[in-house]
Amino acid sequence: MTDADLHSGWFEAIPPDDRDAAREVIENGSAETPRDWPTKAVETGFAIDHEEYYEKLHRATTYAAREGVKERERADDRQLIHTVRAMDDCERTANELAERVAEWAGSLFDDVEPGVAGARAVADREPTGPVERRVVSLAERVVDLATERDALAETIDRIAPAFAPNLAEMAGPELAARLIALAGGLASLAKKPSGTVQVLGAEDALFAHLSGRAPSPKHGIIYTHDYVRNTRPEDRGSAARALAGKLTLAARVDHYAGERRETLHAELRERMATIRARAEGDIDDESDADAEDDA
Repeated sequence: MTDADLHSGWFEAIPPDDRDAAREVIENGSAETPRDWPTKAVETGFAIDHEEYYEKLHRATTYAAREGVKERERADDRQLIHTVRAMDDCERTANELAERVAEWAGSLFDDVEPGVAGARAVADREPTGPVERRVVSLAERVVDLATERDALAETIDRIAPAFAPNLAEMAGPELAARLIALAGGLASLAKKPSGTVQVLGAEDALFAHLSGRAPSPKHGIIYTHDYVRNTRPEDRGSAARALAGKLTLAARVDHYAGERRETLHAELRERMATIRARAEGDIDDESDADAEDDA
């Protein structure tokens, strides 16, 4: 950047009506010291007076903000977040409506099973009256929601590995998507320390601990991972720390490099083998190996 650039206003050297050029300067430009930009804008002919300058500045900044939000919402991680949240909404709603179907259909038919499976059976019935027709129709809506939930899960299975190859392989596509959603995006997840990643999804328990009402949570949503869930209870803290550390590194590699790195997965497998070996040999391995890089 030249000295002239440092003393130029955002409005200089761009066409008056070029909103994209104005956005570029507003987002990436800088000046060493504040100046009387409204007066300078009038002097250079960008605006006829201060009021017009502020009107043009308002339009340019609003456009820059709107386009920035639009680009962010269209980003791959935002689409992954929308997909996993929609999947959860479909599953929750389907289960709630399935309860209603089971209760209602149970008053009309014999041997009505609970849950989505029961709703599928009701949906296959041939109604004989207006009330039965409504029950069967409601059951069909449950089936539609359950089918949509499965389709959304398949979408996550496809797009998560393409967008975050290391995280999706290490956590599985669905858990990877949930971690990204809880963090607010892959970039945000990549910047979090492993201790935070370890308890994502356990915010209520963490707040209870901070207020002195509960012990510190050992894990959050990563409990659903086989490495944590299927490790004996006394070793789950170590397993959760090891997994969270590698998930953090995987998110960083995916965000900054975007390439798969086998060494991350090999190191995690080796670490988990060591932790699970304690159950057989009562290995005393509560060493610094449990502490993952939080840098």
